[in-house]
Amino acid sequence: MTAVAISATGLYTPSQSIANAELVASYNAYAARFNAEHAEAIAQGQVAALTPSSEEFIEKASGIKSRFVLDKIGVLDIDRMRPDLPERPNDQASLMAEIGVNAAQEALHAVGREACDVDAVLCAASNMQRAYPAIAIEIQDLLGIDGFAFDMNVACSSATFGVKTATDFIAAGEARAVLVVNPEICSGHLNWRDRDSHFIFGDVATAILVERADRAPAGAWRILGVRLKTRFSNNIRNNFGFLNRAAPEGEGAPDKLFVQEGRKVFKEVVPMVAEMIQDHMGALGMAPGALRRMWLHQANANMNRLIAERVLGRAADADESPTVLDAYANTSSAGSIIAFHKYNKDLKAGDRGLICSFGAGYSAGTVFVEKTA
Repeated sequence: MTAVAISATGLYTPSQSIANAELVASYNAYAARFNAEHAEAIAQGQVAALTPSSEEFIEKASGIKSRFVLDKIGVLDIDRMRPDLPERPNDQASLMAEIGVNAAQEALHAVGREACDVDAVLCAASNMQRAYPAIAIEIQDLLGIDGFAFDMNVACSSATFGVKTATDFIAAGEARAVLVVNPEICSGHLNWRDRDSHFIFGDVATAILVERADRAPAGAWRILGVRLKTRFSNNIRNNFGFLNRAAPEGEGAPDKLFVQEGRKVFKEVVPMVAEMIQDHMGALGMAPGALRRMWLHQANANMNRLIAERVLGRAADADESPTVLDAYANTSSAGSIIAFHKYNKDLKAGDRGLICSFGAGYSAGTVFVEKTA
């Protein structure tokens, strides 16, 4: 079977960032106004009062300190509390494709690849801008790539599922190189009026160039194995879709936005992912000590700490399990790829690492890689 490698990655980071202090000030102003406007109903027990948020609460619950967004003003405006991203005419590039192209171009330029070197594009993301035409086909067109493209959505595991799909196409001889693009506009799907989740997400785009190993440049990451797992759960859900009406102005239809049962997710996902990683390592004949670095999904610092501890049999330090969660927040499928993009260049030939995702579905993916000479 043809060997496959990750040749390069790309990252697009929005220019605007919201610190926890700014986010808390906005939410608390909204909550105070809501409580004042509904004071009588709250006193009669008909409406639940909104509890203020705090920087301490956010950081303790998640490890997040800030997040990048495409529209800061709209998110912080207590009369709106969602990004103001004007709809573009059909003859202009969609916003999702635009940021995806930025990340893709960085990945291609990093190893001197042109459009003619790529045979397929996958847009693997959890928050799609539209049903069709596929965002992947639009990205393919904007980059001038021949071949084929399609969208895929497995929530926060979309990137690792995309890597697996790309690996299979290449191993089967169907493609020489596949570009996996992960544009995540999470701010448009987050309920910024919900204290328990208003701090979770940020916007970003990443890209992964997957190629035949014999075409990959020196220092590429040979893919040792990829495993995927899904198990249905309603504990993380987003009901918005093209069959649903859009959420109305104001406070209606919160179920059309991101919702989760955070404690249940934590309790169920941590052991599931840790066991999956251990089983995959065993199948590859790898002992925990052979794992140089873990690039885990950037959803929650406490989850990552426990998963790493279960895998290694001890606490992992920042070098073994780096985080970007503090600055980027949860960027869904792109999180583990941001961590990999920022923290892989210091490793040496022969070092082995793990790119791992987990999220709604439930879904999880493990990608074990080894740096080449």
